[in-house]
Amino acid sequence: MRSVEEASNAMALDGIIFEGAPVKVRRPSDYNPSLAAALGPSQPNGNLNLSAVGLTPGSAGGLEGPDRIFVGGLPYYFTEAQIRELLESFGPLRGFDLVKDRETGNSKGYAFCVYQDLSVTDIACAALNGIKMGDKTLTVRRANQGTVQPKPEQESVLLHAQQQVALQRLVFQAGGLPAGPIPTKVVCLTQMVNIDELKVDEEYEDIVEDVRSEGEKYGELVNVVIPRPSINGELSPGVGKVFLEYSDTDGATKAKQGLNGRKFDGNLVVAVFYSEDKFSQREYDD
Repeated sequence: MRSVEEASNAMALDGIIFEGAPVKVRRPSDYNPSLAAALGPSQPNGNLNLSAVGLTPGSAGGLEGPDRIFVGGLPYYFTEAQIRELLESFGPLRGFDLVKDRETGNSKGYAFCVYQDLSVTDIACAALNGIKMGDKTLTVRRANQGTVQPKPEQESVLLHAQQQVALQRLVFQAGGLPAGPIPTKVVCLTQMVNIDELKVDEEYEDIVEDVRSEGEKYGELVNVVIPRPSINGELSPGVGKVFLEYSDTDGATKAKQGLNGRKFDGNLVVAVFYSEDKFSQREYDD
């Protein structure tokens, strides 16, 4: 560096996020703070604006250290509030940073966080890693080291309860629809059936009955439609979706709320209202 001030300002780069990776800046091992103080400022200038040059401060809000978590594979339409809600169901956050494009301000699909209670770090990673969100799969791990599995007794406390509640709330809010969708009598479920199982008549009938039994818990179920692949193996419109038609919107609304975010074969079911007109015309590919 050309001066003591420049060297001290460079310390502001410690912990910044550059191209998705944290930058570490340290003083040399023989650095003597007392002697350095006599030569000039030992701390970065408080007026430095790293964001002006496209750098994201990573140390702000406690985002440094071995317990810093990387959260990747986030759908771009997830808002900061929705992501925080997902993460905070495991405990309050000490720091959170959703990385955004400096030109557009849009999410880049990944974030970093640190929990106030560091003991939940591995629990959150184990619970969230590999979860499917829409067409994305979350990658959640410690940012600076390999994944450490939580203890069995910790999982029993948080993994099964808080994970399910958190993900159900998040998917309910981020189901790909505008705020306040108009209820219909038809609910469309995705990520609930295995397409290969739909090809076997016996398995298909079992699936229909299981879905009907579950759907009847929420109201008077008029019809269950689960499109199947064609005889030649080609995908027909709507294959992979499940449609539940109720006698009224009240039953459909309860089904949407009850099924949205439910975990099925490792996937999260997404439930949305579906057009009654399209359903009656057997248009299942919307």
